[in-house]
Amino acid sequence: MSTAPTTGVTPGDAAVPRRPPYRPISDYGLIGAMHTCALVSRDGSIDWACLPDFDSPSVFGRILDWRRGGHYQVTVDDITAVERRYLPRTNVLETTFTTPTGVARLIDFMPVHPPSRSRLSLGGAGDGHRVRHPRGGAATARTSLLDEPFELRFEEKIIRILECVSGDVSFRMECVPRFDYGSVTPRVTLDRNDERHGLAHGGANALIVYCSAGMQEGDHGFTAQGRLGAGAQVYSAVASLPHFTTDFALNETWVDPEAIAVLLDRTVTYWNEWSAGCSYDGELAEEVLRSALVLKALTYEPSGAIVAAPTTSLPEELGGGRNWDYRFTWIRDASFSLGAFFDLGLTEEADGFKDWLEWTSAYPADLQLMYGIRGERRLDERELDLEGYGWSRPVRVGNGAAEQFQLDIYGELLASAWVHREVSGELPDPEYWSLLRDIVDFVTFAWQRPDAGIWETRGGYRHFVYSKVQCWTALDRGIRLAQDLIASGRGEGLSSVIARWRSVRQSIRDEVLDIGFDERVGAFVQSYGSRTLDASALMLPLVGFIHATDPRMRSTIAAIERHLTSPEGLVYRYRGFEDGLDGQEGTFIICSFWLVQNLALAGDMDKARALLGTLRGYANDLGLFSEEFDTRTGEMLGNFPQAFSHLAFVNSAVLLDRLA
Repeated sequence: MSTAPTTGVTPGDAAVPRRPPYRPISDYGLIGAMHTCALVSRDGSIDWACLPDFDSPSVFGRILDWRRGGHYQVTVDDITAVERRYLPRTNVLETTFTTPTGVARLIDFMPVHPPSRSRLSLGGAGDGHRVRHPRGGAATARTSLLDEPFELRFEEKIIRILECVSGDVSFRMECVPRFDYGSVTPRVTLDRNDERHGLAHGGANALIVYCSAGMQEGDHGFTAQGRLGAGAQVYSAVASLPHFTTDFALNETWVDPEAIAVLLDRTVTYWNEWSAGCSYDGELAEEVLRSALVLKALTYEPSGAIVAAPTTSLPEELGGGRNWDYRFTWIRDASFSLGAFFDLGLTEEADGFKDWLEWTSAYPADLQLMYGIRGERRLDERELDLEGYGWSRPVRVGNGAAEQFQLDIYGELLASAWVHREVSGELPDPEYWSLLRDIVDFVTFAWQRPDAGIWETRGGYRHFVYSKVQCWTALDRGIRLAQDLIASGRGEGLSSVIARWRSVRQSIRDEVLDIGFDERVGAFVQSYGSRTLDASALMLPLVGFIHATDPRMRSTIAAIERHLTSPEGLVYRYRGFEDGLDGQEGTFIICSFWLVQNLALAGDMDKARALLGTLRGYANDLGLFSEEFDTRTGEMLGNFPQAFSHLAFVNSAVLLDRLA
């Protein structure tokens, strides 16, 4: 089999034996079904999968430790060429392998199962206020994959179909699970009466494994191999087995080729029907839909939460320590994602996030910048004893940034509420308006406090300009919502409230224009009293704080182009700022898309289109973006795929079409 591309990273200690190379981040594709995701490499290896949920410990985690992390590979020998694509308008991945003797096609997908959210009432009869809660239910004795209760019994599944298209090929299947981020080597059992079925269990995890070719035990996992002629297929699958399923018997027929075909058909149908709801039909329709499908895959369907990325600790610098867990829901990221969904006419996700937010939030003073996917508040950060992607340590799970105070989340939350109002035509219900009003009232005095800022720096709190502007946004959108409530007859007593909010909104604007813009730098700066440029200044026109054509904003855009961009035009978050962390980082994809939007709003459409075209080239062959990019090495960096990057691409493409 051909050797996978390498990152060029080797262990620093020459005495350490050379280990297999880590694959480039761009080598991976994504499959998912709104509960969790898996990353599939070009040679058919699943090197990252957390089951049953996004935030579960990894079952296959070789991307973070090549020796101990575990993997699940279905591939053929002697590969000479690889082509990949998603089946049109789906998250079903198709990989075509060419060998000297034949061609084989691998289909990878996670079945989409029935919606698991329930509707609960918070009020009396006719209240109409509804929130979602995670699924529940006891194990059943059903054994057929086609029975709906199975969806509760075996929570999440990965299914793989390898078919020889022409000639003949030698295939190989390796399922080597390593539970709890590689710390638990499982006990494996093969059904001696039917070697298509196996069980791996240890600690809090259990996995059932299937391969139609029959399996052998090996390396505390399962293997299969053989030869396929034209038209022949081999099927393989794994499923997360809850420990409460006490009646499970290894020889149960939990999956077979017929059932797999039905699940594939259902999954393709689901994604096609969902994609049909996308109203965007511009020049980049196919690429925009791919980004929308990624954002949908990053949605946790039981609660409506949206994760920032499905991975943890993919580094912002190879060999460095800027490695973070992104498998949680940031208010900021999720709010931005809703804007992207709305741009495409996809409103269901916005309703889901709104419900999640109402269920999760208590009082504004307690509002966190991020939560677990079910609304968990404690996301304690710890380090794992893993070698890290490309030997980048530490590997972290949990995220200490959850304890930071960040002012910008209030503006982003109110902005999402206003967008929901504009698109849906619906006013916030009394319960939701009560929450939003409390948030705006909180901002009227909290805006004067320093905070950690959008980039979650660990170098101390400051008066960040972007944070102040988003406080202005919270007041601005709160005023708009209140005015609409008055017009509808539901605004009793709001006139005096609006007057107070307007006064504070003007105070924030005056202060930012006075202190946040530095005449010497000729730009809006990162924080009061600093002379540091920050790409977050590019958000000022995007939230309506100032026009992109204003001379102060034009000079800010020009300064960022001069001092914060790579020769290729990609934008760094900042430079020369002590953020409390060691090491460097790459250019930020979302910041680069912000520059596209600013250029377009400033009237420089040719330049905006050219930069958008450049940025499209930094997606991988499947149209997936990482968080960052190292233009020196040509490598993707950071957690992958990144919601921030994909939503910014959607926003940019839609804006350019709108302004054309």
